[in-house]
Amino acid sequence: MLSLMQAEAKALEYFHKGYNCAQSVFTAFADQVGLSEEQALRFSSAFGAGLGRMRGTCGAFAGLCMVAGFCKGNLTGAPEEKEIIFSLTRELAEQFKAEFGTLTCRELLHLDEEMESSARPSDRTAAYYAVRPCERCVAFCANKAQELLTAQRW
Repeated sequence: MLSLMQAEAKALEYFHKGYNCAQSVFTAFADQVGLSEEQALRFSSAFGAGLGRMRGTCGAFAGLCMVAGFCKGNLTGAPEEKEIIFSLTRELAEQFKAEFGTLTCRELLHLDEEMESSARPSDRTAAYYAVRPCERCVAFCANKAQELLTAQRW
């Protein structure tokens, strides 16, 4: 089990290596959810930059939701089971919005609808990191994910 500081550092290490926000959060916990690094990177790869760089729901939050699903996800189609993970997701979303104001990548980055229609990711430069809240979002979501895993009782 990682400490909160270790979880945050591990997620940020992935992010600084160029992995997207969802990959960075989820892969930091690959061993804790029973996946290899490669599997976690592949599973989470499409969720970055607001789902495929379409700037929807924050990818870091999506990575957190993947960990939440591991901890509390439903194993049947029963409405009662689905309600548990949906309630947890909503609670996490409220915490994220309280911290950052929105769940939407486009709004977090203050982008116009037309500004980024390309699927090509931006280069990671000092200027990239200076104007984006992504590192803070990754750190926040990594901490929340570690809290969920620590609280999980098998």
